[in-house]
Amino acid sequence: MKVARITAPQTFEFYDLDTPEPAEGEILLKVQQVSVCGSDTHMQYDQVLPEEMYPGRAGAPCHEIAGTVVESRADGIEVGQRMIVLPNFRDPDALGGLVEYITVPRSLTIPLPEDRGLDEWLMCQPMGTVLFATKLWGATAGLRIGVLGQGAIGLCFTNLAALQGAAQVVTFDLLDYRLEKSKELGATDTINPDHDDPLEAISEVTNGLGLDVVVDASGDPEGLNQAISFVNTYGKVLGFSLISLGSVIPFKHMDWMRKVATIIPCSSRGSGDPTADIKELVSLMDRGWVDPSTLITHRMTFDQVPEAYEMYSKQQDGIIKAVMAVNGGG
Repeated sequence: MKVARITAPQTFEFYDLDTPEPAEGEILLKVQQVSVCGSDTHMQYDQVLPEEMYPGRAGAPCHEIAGTVVESRADGIEVGQRMIVLPNFRDPDALGGLVEYITVPRSLTIPLPEDRGLDEWLMCQPMGTVLFATKLWGATAGLRIGVLGQGAIGLCFTNLAALQGAAQVVTFDLLDYRLEKSKELGATDTINPDHDDPLEAISEVTNGLGLDVVVDASGDPEGLNQAISFVNTYGKVLGFSLISLGSVIPFKHMDWMRKVATIIPCSSRGSGDPTADIKELVSLMDRGWVDPSTLITHRMTFDQVPEAYEMYSKQQDGIIKAVMAVNGGG
């Protein structure tokens, strides 16, 4: 089977690898759609990693994967079922998503309905992780929520906060096209810190009431400090950003102490069941309550993996989410 992996900063190679065989309790998935995540680019693709980390894991960096089961040794899963799957990265030999076939245990599978394209359902993976995080800020109705960064994850926060009844959703980004997209997904107000002083703008758009919750989805190492400076006293800060493993960022401790703010790290992958909220999002999409497929801006092919990652890294061509068809798509 054909496989891609990273071999140096911003460099991919394609090569052939034997198709894996599922162990007891696993499935073999024919991969048909994969997508780029911001964490893939700024934690691996853009980083100069230690020499011993190259070449990277086969199929990595990629963890957004959908396809069809072609062999099952897992109870309750039949050949022909469509699935989102999560790579088993706790296994050092596990594949990433940039492959034509992948094996995963039953616990990392999310069944999908038979209608719509797999690329559309795949967007439930990133939004499902955000759904997990939104539950950590408590009841949404009446809250004034700020979201730093309007890439795909930030837009998911914006959309879910609006749908859940937030009184205001204030979005922040340096790219105006992303701020325009946030309006489509429910933002009540937008702030570009390159154009306006954020603290003054927050006071103006909230009539001096400020922000009860601020989400850091910026991917910026300084995002957490910014979120603390933006949130109300006794407010909540949700940290969703992932930054490079070697980053050590000065933390403005006294700013945090003065705000008496609660900081909540968000990682559904580290929860008891990393598939639960993705399954819930699939159900909500199936009912028509939410449509994360609106995040897709680019549809590409497996051969275009290098181009997709470069576009995402450099924020080219109005990109929000790129999906790549594998094995002919589906």
